[in-house]
Amino acid sequence: MITVNIYYTGKNGSAQDFAREMEKTGTADQIRAAKGNLRYEYFVPMNDPETVLLIDCWEDQASLDRHHASPMMKTIAALREKYDLHMRVERFIRDENGITDRDKRYIKE
Repeated sequence: MITVNIYYTGKNGSAQDFAREMEKTGTADQIRAAKGNLRYEYFVPMNDPETVLLIDCWEDQASLDRHHASPMMKTIAALREKYDLHMRVERFIRDENGITDRDKRYIKE
C-alpha cells in the first residue's frame, strides 16, 4: 500500500475552495471509485487554515501510475492553477513489520 500526503497551500481560503470544488464536482468521488484507490480524503490542519492536507492511498504503484496517467489529472492540474496552489508531498509505503511491541503499547485498538 502506498500513501501520498499532499499539502495544498494557497491564500485567502483558496486551498479549501479547491477541496470543496473537487468534492462538489464529483472529481474526488471519481478518484475514490478508481481501481486500486483505498482512500482519498481532505483535512484542514488546525493551526494552518490556508493549507489542506490530502491523504491519497493506493493498493500499489501500478494503481497510482494508472491514476497519474488518467485524463482526470488534467482536471486536477487545472484546478490547482485556478486556485494558485503550491504543493508539498510526502510518500509512505506501508510497513506492518515496522510496528514493534514497544510501539503497540501506545496504540489503543
